[in-house]
Amino acid sequence: MTIDEREKDDTLDLKRATEKYNEDSVATLKPMEHIRLRPGMYIGKLGDGTAKDDGIYVLLKEVIDNSIDEYTMGYGKSIEVTISEERQVTIRDHGRGIPQGSLVKAVGTMNTGAKYDNEVFKKVVGLNGVGLKAVNALSTRTEVTSYRDGKGKTVVFERGELVEDGELFDAPSEPTGTLVSFTPDDTIFKNYRYQKDFVEEMMRMYAYLQPGLKLYLNGERFFSKDGLLDLLNDTMTSEPLYPIIHFVGKDIEVAITHSTQYGEEYYSFVNGQNTIHGGTHLSAFKEHVARTIRDFYNRNFDYNDIRSGITAAISIRIQDPLFESQTKTKLGSREIAEGGTTIQKFVSDFLKERLDDYLHMNEETADALLQKIQENERERKSLAGISKAAKERAKKANIHNRKLRDCTQHYNDPKAKNKEDTQIFITEGLSASGSITQSRNAEHQAVFSLRGKPLNCYGRKKEVVYENEEFNLLQAALNVEDDIEGLRYNKVIVATDADVDGMHIRLLLITFFLRFFPELIRQNHVYILQTPLFRVRDKKDRETIYCYDEAERDRAIAKLGEGVSVTRFKGLGEIRPDEFKEFIGENMRIDPVVMRKEDNVQELLEFYMGSNTSDRQDFIVENLQPEED
Repeated sequence: MTIDEREKDDTLDLKRATEKYNEDSVATLKPMEHIRLRPGMYIGKLGDGTAKDDGIYVLLKEVIDNSIDEYTMGYGKSIEVTISEERQVTIRDHGRGIPQGSLVKAVGTMNTGAKYDNEVFKKVVGLNGVGLKAVNALSTRTEVTSYRDGKGKTVVFERGELVEDGELFDAPSEPTGTLVSFTPDDTIFKNYRYQKDFVEEMMRMYAYLQPGLKLYLNGERFFSKDGLLDLLNDTMTSEPLYPIIHFVGKDIEVAITHSTQYGEEYYSFVNGQNTIHGGTHLSAFKEHVARTIRDFYNRNFDYNDIRSGITAAISIRIQDPLFESQTKTKLGSREIAEGGTTIQKFVSDFLKERLDDYLHMNEETADALLQKIQENERERKSLAGISKAAKERAKKANIHNRKLRDCTQHYNDPKAKNKEDTQIFITEGLSASGSITQSRNAEHQAVFSLRGKPLNCYGRKKEVVYENEEFNLLQAALNVEDDIEGLRYNKVIVATDADVDGMHIRLLLITFFLRFFPELIRQNHVYILQTPLFRVRDKKDRETIYCYDEAERDRAIAKLGEGVSVTRFKGLGEIRPDEFKEFIGENMRIDPVVMRKEDNVQELLEFYMGSNTSDRQDFIVENLQPEED
């Protein structure tokens, strides 16, 4: 197309757009309508529950935050959360109860609440009167009951519209507090389901930040006595190299240790809110914990050598916190309201005093930490030459053509950080990779093709990442060599066959991530693609149902009746590209890979991936034997 032709097309497009933009284009929406029309402005992304920050968890968090704020102000000692099979969520606290005369406004009118008054709510999270209203607008049904002084009052909304404004009723046996029940709207959160692991983690985090508070999830209790010390003790999947250092001060608490793992692991909180994306308080902590340690040893250590292998947590409380979004996952405040002290100075002064004193008084801990830093330094220097050569090999291999079919969002900007909807499928074999490549949404879905089974990297040092060509190219494709801040894809999806070889490849890849990039898993970036085992087709109506196990297959056969054909897929390569679109689009089933201390990750890896071949053989033989009558 010539320049003149392009300019002519642009002129026509502008004319059409101008004709459409008139008085009828200007609309005024009610606040609840606006939330439903633009939910992302209020709760971030939507999602289906496969990611920790999906909207359904934000709705849950918004309600619990209100109950936590009551506890923080000294009211109530327990919170009960129930999630039913029908996905109805119920939260009961024992705080002061929403003032009953304002209950309809508190639930259904934007920018209405008591938290604008700092004398009533100090150093809490929910400050703008939006959270409960967003829950209300984005749920098919929301029912709220307030109990105060032996009386109760209930209001009911459907998709943000008031349908019942109940009268006061006698409730002499009901403790004071608020009962909220809601069901997220499945027309907004399509195919959603609550992941038990994610909700349990949320409950644990609340407990760590509120020592003494009893939280219940479907009857299971979550409780902490020692706050962030309990957090690290309960969550670390590697043994600490020295006893966890734990400090509690006015409006600040920190816990610090190191382990043999690679990377850095942090937990950060503001006013009891889990800031999973960090912010100014975490940046200050990372800088000043390294600076304080370097000053203590009086050596010019590299900050990366000091922090590699660290597991730490920081919690601060400030007045009027500023977050970078409504979801409150990243702190933007630079000053503490009281006195105008900067967060940098607040964190720095605390660490300089407490951490420096601790290291002077605990010689064994100081020696263990020094040994860890020096080991990190030696490994970094030994990798320097290897990594430089590996980068050159990756560049010469031209991964964009040989291994990686990138998405258009990143193709022209290889250094771009991950974007919300970007995904990369890691698969093996030309046929499987070809099918996914042809059926993917090329705008945000990329494909990385493995050649055969990857190396078992259990027990190996990080040099193998550079020396093994497959790992080197995968690391380059993900852009995670230095840290995962540069990760180019929000979801890293392992897509393998559902047979023994496919399961083995899946295990080898997960071992790779657990060994060298565990923070990818901890931060919920790694997933397993579930692909159907069967296709059940009605020959007459041409209705097709894809089934992921034998039970689904049997139900599909019963539904379609006689005359059905059943196809058993042996591998991804057998699924046609036009069919694959069904499985990697809106209907995609992916399971997050999670790390929990109770899984004994290191022991599992040692048993299944270590050198104890005979033990594994015995285990397989014993478990393959049929049970005796």
